[in-house]
Amino acid sequence: MAALGREVELQQGYMGAGAVVSSIYFGGGTPSLLTAAELDGLLGQVRHHFDLAPEVEITLEANPDDLTADKLDQLLASGINRLSIGIQSFHAPHLAWMNRAHTVVQASQSVRMAQAAGFENLSVDLIFGIPAANHSILVADLAQFMDLNVAHLSAYCLTIEPKTAFGNWVRKGRLKPVGEDFAAQQFEMVASALTAVGYEHYEIASYAKPGRYSRHNTNYWKKGPYLGLGPSAHSYDGQHRQFNVANNGQYVRAIEQGSIPAERETLSPTDHLNEYLMTSLRTQWGCDLNYVQAQFGYDLRQKEAQQLANWLDLGLITRHNEVIYLTLPGKMVADELAAKLFAVA
Repeated sequence: MAALGREVELQQGYMGAGAVVSSIYFGGGTPSLLTAAELDGLLGQVRHHFDLAPEVEITLEANPDDLTADKLDQLLASGINRLSIGIQSFHAPHLAWMNRAHTVVQASQSVRMAQAAGFENLSVDLIFGIPAANHSILVADLAQFMDLNVAHLSAYCLTIEPKTAFGNWVRKGRLKPVGEDFAAQQFEMVASALTAVGYEHYEIASYAKPGRYSRHNTNYWKKGPYLGLGPSAHSYDGQHRQFNVANNGQYVRAIEQGSIPAERETLSPTDHLNEYLMTSLRTQWGCDLNYVQAQFGYDLRQKEAQQLANWLDLGLITRHNEVIYLTLPGKMVADELAAKLFAVA
């Protein structure tokens, strides 16, 4: 914590002169384990060294089992005004399977307590694509989510990485991942259920009531600058990406010596173009062909005319006022479509 506070001071010039911070996000690991004193101290450092917008969005990721009435009052008093609660599922066997510490009762209770404490801006995480006989568990999960009347949902398909417990289970035959069709059906179910009751599917994994988008994540998708603090944090200043060392000991020692332990990458014009294609296609704002030509000197209409025509015929994209939007089927293969449009340096 001392090193993190010191890094805030060392990085105060990173955003450039006159920069105003519109969002602060405590994420990665379990920041809800921070004490009130630790959180107040760190936010005090940020407020001292950076200019914050009057309505700055301050989000903290939390596990349901960490949220008590006293803890919620402390978070609110510290200035936290948005919580992202990692519920993942309302189905007890799935929570046990994912080795989550909270119960089904705590999952709902944490949201109700946060609302009672005064948190109006809440987000919940749910995971779909968990091995199951049918879709009934997901249907029940979505029903319980909607009953909570929360402003934002992040819904992620279960990803099994090789060097994890799940990856070991797959290798040993103890776990059979769901098929692509099953996962695709569940993606469609989530999107259909949420949009039917007024949520906007504003990014592939993100749903929000009108005006309740995550300001922080939207900044990523719109390629705005950001500063990441702490071990393994990433930063972007509009021209370069910076990656802090992941090792805690190395991080602390470097900060104590007054240096930022980070690698730096300068983005080429082609990098900027390809990142725009990747991020814009993920969102409801789409990929603006006129912007691509004006900003990057790249005419997708000419270079990818046949590709775009094929995707229109297949129902993977729509096109309106020279902006390309992914349809629901297109969102399922978003990375693949974006990669096919990438320019080569």
